[in-house]
Amino acid sequence: MEKTFNQRVYDLVAQIPCGKVASYGEIARALGNPRAARQVGWAMARCPEDLPWQRVVKANGEITGYDIYASLRRQKLEEEGITFLPSGNVDMKKHGVGL
Repeated sequence: MEKTFNQRVYDLVAQIPCGKVASYGEIARALGNPRAARQVGWAMARCPEDLPWQRVVKANGEITGYDIYASLRRQKLEEEGITFLPSGNVDMKKHGVGL
């Protein structure tokens, strides 16, 4: 049985190592659907609790999520050793996984 798009997203996100991040667009491109960044976001909004959801950010390193989730995401990333630029965005050059 073929995996759903969401399951393929989750499989890929599960492979992002601690201390690294990937963008929604990178995940979409890695799945062979470069215009599906928004769909990746929708999948992540429903992801399993044990998935490292904090490791998925916008292409410019901006953290997404409403106030509570954005601050929780930043906290989790900081605990993993992720550094941030003065803008508050993740340093993608340093921490991007490069899918």
